[in-house]
Amino acid sequence: MNTAISPQALLAVDAAMLPGHPFTAYREGALCIENVAAADLAQTHGTPLFIYSKAAMLSALAAYQRGFAGRHAQICYAMKANSSLGVLQVFAQAGCGFDIVSGGELERVIAAGGDARKVIFSGVGKTRAEMRQALKAGIGCFNVESEAELDVLAEVAGAMAVTAPVSIRVNPNVDPKTHPYISTGLKGNKFGVAHEDALRIYTHASNLKALRIVGIDCHIGSQITDSTPYLDAMDRVLDLVAEIEAAGIPLEHIDFGGGLGINYNHDTPPEADALWRELLVKLDARGYGQRKLMIEPGRSLVGNAGVCLTEVLYTKPGEQKNFCIIDAAMNDLPRPAMYQAFHAIVPVQPGRSAGNERLYDVVGPVCESGDWIGHDRVLDVKAGDLLAVLSAGAYCMSMASNYNTRGRAAEVLIDGSAVHLIRRRETAQDQMRHEQLAAN
Repeated sequence: MNTAISPQALLAVDAAMLPGHPFTAYREGALCIENVAAADLAQTHGTPLFIYSKAAMLSALAAYQRGFAGRHAQICYAMKANSSLGVLQVFAQAGCGFDIVSGGELERVIAAGGDARKVIFSGVGKTRAEMRQALKAGIGCFNVESEAELDVLAEVAGAMAVTAPVSIRVNPNVDPKTHPYISTGLKGNKFGVAHEDALRIYTHASNLKALRIVGIDCHIGSQITDSTPYLDAMDRVLDLVAEIEAAGIPLEHIDFGGGLGINYNHDTPPEADALWRELLVKLDARGYGQRKLMIEPGRSLVGNAGVCLTEVLYTKPGEQKNFCIIDAAMNDLPRPAMYQAFHAIVPVQPGRSAGNERLYDVVGPVCESGDWIGHDRVLDVKAGDLLAVLSAGAYCMSMASNYNTRGRAAEVLIDGSAVHLIRRRETAQDQMRHEQLAAN
């Protein structure tokens, strides 16, 4: 049974609040997500367990909505950050569109109640089958990422006797100063068309009868914590808009992508509304303030809305390192292994006597030395304790795997005092359902 916290306590912002996590806090000696005690969730649903705060997601979305107040703008959630149906449902009900990168993601949007007309299809490797699927669904726009893709899309749309709405993704060659694996706007990245080739490719697109040019797109990377790269990219894109329209090719919308970072480890990204106030000043100064705007935030909407609960299995003292072995692993939380990423790790029920803290590497059970969640963390833990891995709402469950035949974790969505199970824990039988032994 869940331990309910009073609404008054929920609204009391005090020193127990965790920075960057306004709906996750210590109250009455226990970690709570909105109105629900984390320990009770672990007891009911087991661990590892992903917990998402609906209020935190809507609060993050509200910052963008404030930033675009009075403007003609469409916010499309970049669902690769977290594509769980219960999460998509929150944003669909809030009126968001969706940025997708596969046909499977389009099916998820429809299943969650999303509007296909508000879908943008990005990605460098769209197949003909995915193009047909998206055209049949009536999506809002294809973000085309190469000249070859443009020709294939025109062929597919022509064969279906329909017109495909397109925006061409332009690579502005702006350094977002982020991890190289999540940088997308430099010349050496696989995404988009070169800035210097854009006008020629737009001219080519305008001559393809099965295509309708509706916009221009730019996305420079992820986990960006400084507004300067956005301002630089905006200048580069607006220069192109002027060139393209001077050539007689009108553009209905300008898509500035997403990529705004969150606070993982004392990071200080601008708030979404503050960032867009700054960007809109430049847009107005360049004469494009009344143009339809599209943006595709992902991590900044869900990253700090999610927590992963995990149980300590063993502590293992060593000559060089102490290990805290937990039941969550790199298949659940892949970002540290992939990007050397930082996630804060905090106790669910802190407050033992002072002086027992030790320095630990927090690691999982997977048979890889890369299976670590946090290095050199100061913790006072014993077997059976619960830990919370923070900022786990983005690029965790969406990148989770079954490595070592580990089932993917359960997920719950918290809405005040209500707890919604949005994914049951996966079993070995679930994993083997589509496999079979070879015939003898």
